[in-house]
Amino acid sequence: MATGGGEKRAALLRRITEEGGFVFVASAEKAAAGDVRAAEAAREMAWEQLHSAPRDEVGDAWRDAYALACLHVAALRGAGGDDDRRAALRALDMGLIMGGGLLRAELEDAIARVVADRRGGRDGDREAASAAGDVERWKEGIAGDRDLADVLKLLPVKSLSRKKIERRSCIPLEAFIRDYFICESPVILSGCIDHWPARTKWKDIKYLERIAGDRTIPVEVGKNYACTEWKQELITFSQFLERMWSSDSANLTYLAQHPLFDQLKELREDITVPEYCSAGGGELQSISAWFGPHGTLTPLHHDLHHNLFAQVLGRKYFRLYPASVSVELYPQTETMLSNTSQVDLDNFDEKEFPKAADLEFMDGILEEGDLLYIPPKWWHYVRSLSISFSVSFWWRTSHLPSGCS
Repeated sequence: MATGGGEKRAALLRRITEEGGFVFVASAEKAAAGDVRAAEAAREMAWEQLHSAPRDEVGDAWRDAYALACLHVAALRGAGGDDDRRAALRALDMGLIMGGGLLRAELEDAIARVVADRRGGRDGDREAASAAGDVERWKEGIAGDRDLADVLKLLPVKSLSRKKIERRSCIPLEAFIRDYFICESPVILSGCIDHWPARTKWKDIKYLERIAGDRTIPVEVGKNYACTEWKQELITFSQFLERMWSSDSANLTYLAQHPLFDQLKELREDITVPEYCSAGGGELQSISAWFGPHGTLTPLHHDLHHNLFAQVLGRKYFRLYPASVSVELYPQTETMLSNTSQVDLDNFDEKEFPKAADLEFMDGILEEGDLLYIPPKWWHYVRSLSISFSVSFWWRTSHLPSGCS
């Protein structure tokens, strides 16, 4: 597997030398000459640098150095058998997930080559066969429980008893801007993504295995990110699919707010950016995936950007509170979690959080094919009612809405 990009790499090694990374540079040069042990050593050194300080304090040079080391490992591993190709693919995915942007194009090109080699061999048949036994269980998991009485047992008190999120059939952009965007009012829009290939392709677990089975992804494990037992892991997509059937709530596994479509281009081709994301002179900030089993939840929190949330597979419950009641929702005092409420809606303590007890909210169930518009700083709580695969489109505007007339 050729790795190219000599000038960029030489400049990177000079930067690392200036930062005192002499041993890394020596190992990287040996790796480039074909020394696999040196490649592994360089990757380990860069990994240690990435974890030597908080994420926002790690310099770009060391992130790019990690990507370079991953390219070297993959280049030296990728010419072997199936196990070596999987190891190469994991190295390249790690370079995408943890590395910098300097060598991203090289990482993507190398991944395309490894994937093409893998599909030319026996792995595609192995993946299809391994998933075949789960097809019916997959369909049942996506359908979820449709009995409203059973659903209500899972949801916070007062759910589906107050104001419902307004629901509309797919409307023109102008109507969306006039009736919801300018007013900063949530709305569910149905029938707008029926043309997406994802609406049919992602219902086929064998398709997901074939496209992504050996790819490495970051997942969250535990009740939710605000809990002390919460952790993150790096596992293959196949391992993640196997966890869909786990009944262990402590090990509930969720692919949450991950730029999956930057990593897996074939899945990106299955969706399109809705035109609503151009409202207000919109500038798309990110497209993120949310994929997990029944029972995954996101605690009450808010985001700074406009959010169009697409429900591709399965169903989700949403509860929304306006930005005007932020103080009454007791935001966390810790800076990293300041956009998250201290109020646990699943175990609400009225004595501890009295101001939140009688707050008005709106809620509803997002069905397959629905879009939900969540304005900036609107608080929202989310719970999956089935196996669920969703996509968030976040965008910011060049000017603020002027409010309803």
